[in-house]
Amino acid sequence: MSSTGEHQTSSLLQQIDLPEDLRLLEVDQLTPLAEELREFLVESVSRTGGHLAAGLGVVELTVALHYVFDTPRDRLIWDVGHQAYPHKILTGRRERMNSLRQKGGLSGFLKRSESEYDAFGAGHSSTSIGAALGMAVAAKLEGIQREHIAVIGDGALSAGMAFEALNHAGALDMDLLVVLNDNDMSISRPVGAVSNYLARVLSSRFYNRMREGGKNVLGVMPGMRDLMDRWEEHMKGMLIPGTLFEELGFNYIGPIDGHDLPLMVQTLRNMKQMHGPRFLHVVTQKGRGFAPAEGDPCVYHGVGPFDPDTGEQAGSVSSGSKTYTQVFSDWICDCASADERLVGITPAMCEGSGLVQFAKEFPDRYFDVGIAEQHALTLAAGMACDGLKPVVAIYSTFLQRAYDQLIHDIALQNLDVTLAVDRAGLVGADGATHAGAFDLSYARCIPNMTILAPADEQECRQMLQAAWEFEGPAMVRYPRGRGPDVTAQADRKAPAWGKGELRREGRDIALLCFGSMVSVGQEVAEELDATLVNMRFIKPLDEQLLRQLAGEHRLLVTLEENALMGGAGSAVAEFLNGEGLAVDVMHFGLPDAYLEQGTQQEQLEMAGLTARQILAAVKKRRK
Repeated sequence: MSSTGEHQTSSLLQQIDLPEDLRLLEVDQLTPLAEELREFLVESVSRTGGHLAAGLGVVELTVALHYVFDTPRDRLIWDVGHQAYPHKILTGRRERMNSLRQKGGLSGFLKRSESEYDAFGAGHSSTSIGAALGMAVAAKLEGIQREHIAVIGDGALSAGMAFEALNHAGALDMDLLVVLNDNDMSISRPVGAVSNYLARVLSSRFYNRMREGGKNVLGVMPGMRDLMDRWEEHMKGMLIPGTLFEELGFNYIGPIDGHDLPLMVQTLRNMKQMHGPRFLHVVTQKGRGFAPAEGDPCVYHGVGPFDPDTGEQAGSVSSGSKTYTQVFSDWICDCASADERLVGITPAMCEGSGLVQFAKEFPDRYFDVGIAEQHALTLAAGMACDGLKPVVAIYSTFLQRAYDQLIHDIALQNLDVTLAVDRAGLVGADGATHAGAFDLSYARCIPNMTILAPADEQECRQMLQAAWEFEGPAMVRYPRGRGPDVTAQADRKAPAWGKGELRREGRDIALLCFGSMVSVGQEVAEELDATLVNMRFIKPLDEQLLRQLAGEHRLLVTLEENALMGGAGSAVAEFLNGEGLAVDVMHFGLPDAYLEQGTQQEQLEMAGLTARQILAAVKKRRK
């Protein structure tokens, strides 16, 4: 496998610009095409970084789906979206894969504005079945005949909304095909000759004609129709793991080998002829075909640039400081050692949220609930009711999915739950779907909620301790990556509750900085000879300090890495207005727009949040 030069595509893959080209191939050409596609995927992602292991596992499935179905007329919805790199390559974007996750380039997820083949945007998970069902309803009402295929996998079936959609789909009796990509991240079952044989039989026209014909004949005979239904259900329940889906109203087929292309094509063709809700269970291997990813699919789930021959990932330049996630990891292990009431909860983000070491040291107090953010918060609430002190480690963008539980189950009951909110603010290459742009706005308005934002690594550790000691709902939000190289100490001393920190005294202008914006504000303050304040707390605000600053300065400038609407700056403005304090105020934060992928620095530039941009705007205002 070459690791130099431009992407090399072999003869078959070069012929495929769109799925219509794929359909011109013979079935026996699909397996070598899949091998070329897998090699291209490894080499491509080795240059750009991105999600690798999941895509490697669905190469054959992707080829089969586009081969059998008339996409984009037939709606193909991927879930989760990071499985869809092979889909991108086969749908006219092969030559742009070198721009993946870069500014102005391809998104790392599904995006309707990027391609007509992306039927539904998917950055988060577990939405495919509901979206496909909605499209099926629309097609029926509009009198349009087309197929609707929801591909769900890589753990996405663990979310409650997936089962809500399955329940509804079975009741509506719509033409809908759900394909479960089972790669051991959801429900799995051994695959072999018997399972594949059953899939062929149960999806064949002969079987389904006999099935439906028998029901029609026996339906006129009292009691016989019910007897046949019970016999069929009993036999299927004995032989295949589809009883649950059959009970929900789906015709279940599988499990089948998701890497056997002829079998996949045959089964999909058979199922295409069937009607109503259908469920195909496909078993795949995450990381398939690339030995390092097969050996450790978690490590190669999301990667930076790497050597495509060895899998060795390029080392990042480190200042020696820890990331905020590593600071959290150290803190929760230390805190758990000191207090057995602490339990850790994550919605399928053990590695990303920094709970790997905690899970090893305290396995009985570690709970990964799967992709089920709502359940994660309600589970924490139940634990808090009976004396435990739960810490929920969650990305800001995923906390959005549990908003009602945050309000109703935790805050309304004033329960002692600590939320360690990672990836707050801009996140770089993952783009708009994963940006933590809204947590200050949606959490600040909730009664009983407290919100802290550390300026550096040491303060992150201290604020986590303060939030955990606080008897009530508390949220600590911190950004992706490293802070301004302030090494976190081993102590767990909490800062003064509700108090900001005056870091620099200046004249005329005061910069009120929240969290990650303190380091940016430092540069601006030096240039303007302005006062610099690390506000630390969004709720409660340091009202005494705000009164002092308003009385001593003619311009207050708020800086935050959150949506301007309803954020920390809004909190400051509300307080000043309520107190009748007449002082000029400028607000800097994320604009009312979704910022696309790029580096975090490029996104700050898009948002007007670099020191240079802030300095220019303040100077203009001061004139």
